[in-house]
Amino acid sequence: MPADRKWVEKNLGFDPIDTPPPGETFVVKSVANAAVKKTAKVAPEDFQREIIDFDSEGTEGREFMAFSTSTGLSRFTDIPWPKGLAPKTGPKPGNGKGPLPRADVLVVTWTVDEGHATSRVLTTGKDSRNDYVPYTHNYATISKKMRNGCPAKELKRLGAFWTTMIGKKKVVVFKSDSHMSQDGPQLPNIDVWRQIITEVKPTLVITTGTAGGIGKQVEVGDVVVSPIVRFDCLSKFKKQPFALAHYSSKPAKTTKFAAAKTLFKANSGQLPKTNTRPPKIFVVKPSQLSSSVVTTDFFGFDTSDNHFKLQGLGDVSEMGDAILGLVAKDMGAKAPRWLAIRNVSDPQIKAEGTLKQQEQAAAVIYKGFGRWSTVCSAITCWASIVAEP
Repeated sequence: MPADRKWVEKNLGFDPIDTPPPGETFVVKSVANAAVKKTAKVAPEDFQREIIDFDSEGTEGREFMAFSTSTGLSRFTDIPWPKGLAPKTGPKPGNGKGPLPRADVLVVTWTVDEGHATSRVLTTGKDSRNDYVPYTHNYATISKKMRNGCPAKELKRLGAFWTTMIGKKKVVVFKSDSHMSQDGPQLPNIDVWRQIITEVKPTLVITTGTAGGIGKQVEVGDVVVSPIVRFDCLSKFKKQPFALAHYSSKPAKTTKFAAAKTLFKANSGQLPKTNTRPPKIFVVKPSQLSSSVVTTDFFGFDTSDNHFKLQGLGDVSEMGDAILGLVAKDMGAKAPRWLAIRNVSDPQIKAEGTLKQQEQAAAVIYKGFGRWSTVCSAITCWASIVAEP
């Protein structure tokens, strides 16, 4: 059922409207003011930036967990991997000033908390924030297309990375600091995608992380594995030729998904108490356009009154995966297979109160459970890689 104020209170310990989190729990000042001081104006990029930069292991994250009943990755339980298939973290992969190393698979994730969780699962002992190698190859050229204040420009890098072995496959795990929603109108994220794919030369590319669930059938922790992505650009990119385009790749290999669901159990106790069942993996076929991963150019999320008209477009919405489909189409025969593997970090939101209050509810649910739902999608990435021939 849709998440309402009572849902948040049961699962995070506070009413998001009557007792919103204090300002110290926010990364972006304007978003903090909107929630705490009830000021009206928040730029779309600011709400998106709050989710991208929120760090459950940083100052704001510690304040959020002190205020709420959410838990941090210090509660992470080691995953009982099948014999011989545990990810094996590689040595330091260079200095990041040149091309990324060659590998069989490229896994790309996006937000700070997605990075923490993905690295905890796939590169044991190396955290994406504290340990990964900064990637600066061609930063000087690509960053000329970026707007001032975007994450990549502030960090002076395009991302950070490490390598791992999963079975016989070498994998580059890349935490991107370039974002469709943040970089500006010239979309340099296209250049970043093209560059890292060309350097790694993978046979499989996975874009992974959190997303908002669309419809009542999904719960926090569920994972959508999709070889089809679509744009729903109704704002700053609505005049682009790709604004409503969709792209497809080859079907997912599902032979290890049953094993993945078993591995979810180690940490599924950290997901919402009101979940009615264990997390599911929803496998999308290339022909199922209505079950795709939807990329919006606005802070959209599903509501019970379908405010953003997302229902019928896909199973989850996020803010960047369709760029990979666009780049793969432009690469033609040279493009690798690709998948979007997205976890539901926030479910459908009940249409109560104002839209701004619904936005705040979606954001606090992400802060409470984004890292834990990402554990599920990172395990699903593992399963997809192990299934590769």
